[in-house]
Amino acid sequence: MKLFGKDQNVVYNLEGLEKKIGYIFQDKKLLKQALTHSSFANEQRINRLGSYERLEFLGDAVLELVSSDFLFHENPEMPEGQLTRLRSSMVCEPALAYCARDLELEKFILLGKGEEGTGGRNRDSIISDVMEAVIGAMYLDGGFQAAHRFIHRFVLSDLENKILFYDSKSVLQEMIQSIPGGAQLSYALVGEEGPDHDKQFIVEARLNEKTVGHGKGRTKKAAEQQAAYQAILGLRKQTGKDGQDGKTCI
Repeated sequence: MKLFGKDQNVVYNLEGLEKKIGYIFQDKKLLKQALTHSSFANEQRINRLGSYERLEFLGDAVLELVSSDFLFHENPEMPEGQLTRLRSSMVCEPALAYCARDLELEKFILLGKGEEGTGGRNRDSIISDVMEAVIGAMYLDGGFQAAHRFIHRFVLSDLENKILFYDSKSVLQEMIQSIPGGAQLSYALVGEEGPDHDKQFIVEARLNEKTVGHGKGRTKKAAEQQAAYQAILGLRKQTGKDGQDGKTCI
């Protein structure tokens, strides 16, 4: 089964997506539904129930259970409040969109022309919803174990680095506060690229007016997050702590 992706001149097929996610659907209609935004369903005069919304509802519940179970067993000494906050940071909208972009999931989403024209394909809210819908579809098609394997492989893997990225601005602020003598952290918007519906913001993270990180994102917040992450890696390297290469969540 073939679907048109972001570039209407390029055809992405469901088999290619299945290869990326490491799961072959018995019922291909479930996967197609998980990729169908309500704007496309309306445009094609498909019943609204044919969009991903119900699958997203189910996938959200499965994701919460799997991530809760994982954190509970991985952190036997962690109190409930901290577990809740950690889970929230792991499965929040930007975090899921980050994981989905690793799979290039946004290329496979079926959008109406209006939603496409306003940059819906790059919107975290839509991409994260589709990620949950795919989890829901996988749960219905292959049962709990299939969804469990997918979540552990693509959401709960490399958590230390992911959590550092998700909360990079707070982590950087804490690092700055520990510097003897004090330092002033600021973010500066230094440029913009692209048309209004697909604009990219370019931001620098500055420490006492010296640039310590660069970021690019489809929102100023996302660009600041990326700049903060790059600054953290640079500061860790300077202090002798090993950092990892950054990944762009945009």
